[in-house]
Amino acid sequence: MQAVVAAGVPGLRRSPSQWANQEESPRFPLIGFTKPFQNHDPERTADLAATVGWDGIECPVRSGGQVEPERVADDLPRFAEALRRRNLDIHLVATDITSLQTPHAVSVLQTLAKLKIPRLRLGFFQYPQDRPPIDRLNEIAPALNDIADACRDLGLQAGFQNHSGAQYVGAPVWDIYSLIRNLDPKHIGFCFDIGHATVEGGLSWPIEARLAEPYFTAVIVKDFYWKKVDNDWKDNWCPLGEGMVNRSFFDWLKRTSYHGPICQHHEYDLGNPQQMIAHLQADLKTLKEWLA
Repeated sequence: MQAVVAAGVPGLRRSPSQWANQEESPRFPLIGFTKPFQNHDPERTADLAATVGWDGIECPVRSGGQVEPERVADDLPRFAEALRRRNLDIHLVATDITSLQTPHAVSVLQTLAKLKIPRLRLGFFQYPQDRPPIDRLNEIAPALNDIADACRDLGLQAGFQNHSGAQYVGAPVWDIYSLIRNLDPKHIGFCFDIGHATVEGGLSWPIEARLAEPYFTAVIVKDFYWKKVDNDWKDNWCPLGEGMVNRSFFDWLKRTSYHGPICQHHEYDLGNPQQMIAHLQADLKTLKEWLA
């Protein structure tokens, strides 16, 4: 399958030196995930991103997302063009890809390479309840190796998002690390989510962050606090700065060698369109203050 991917895009295999020349400016492009307004067309999406003040977006290219995978070759260029006319860009796409056999995976990868969109976020993997977790990791490893090979040939970088929850591969962070530790971070790594890492890590999130940092492909930020509901504690997502995510993470991030996008995710209720923009701008203001 690797040969199929590479053959589909002649001349797109890149050397390490070419990768080294592709750092964005500024150091941390501040972008937003368009999931809350993924019904917008390219022009409205680009206008909203510019209004909020982002440097670009993370676009959901997945089933039920802003771009359906079977239409990626037709629709994603329209979003890229609309953003680039406003000096913005697509810095990351969220996909369903969990192997090269995922429907339309090859087309998605080829289209990203053609459009010079360097990063993608992989789909989610889950642990079955009736089998040992290590068996699931052993199943996943070959697929990640194949994805890394394809990304190497196309000049792409796949990222595995850590997600909180008892069923998710990646919730403990160490399991992702065990899968990719021997792979080249130029081709596969972490879309490190400090919100989910704090949900799962509690006080240990600095350890998980340090473990993952050499493999950062993107950093995802959102905030939460614990709330008791019906005698059970639930993670309650909230505006940035109102929850438990510690701004010291960003002080630490500035001291690392990471150069890449920081992406705002929003899981709390954003209200009507006017309220939504105000919330997105307020979270961006907080993020900028934390990075100052």
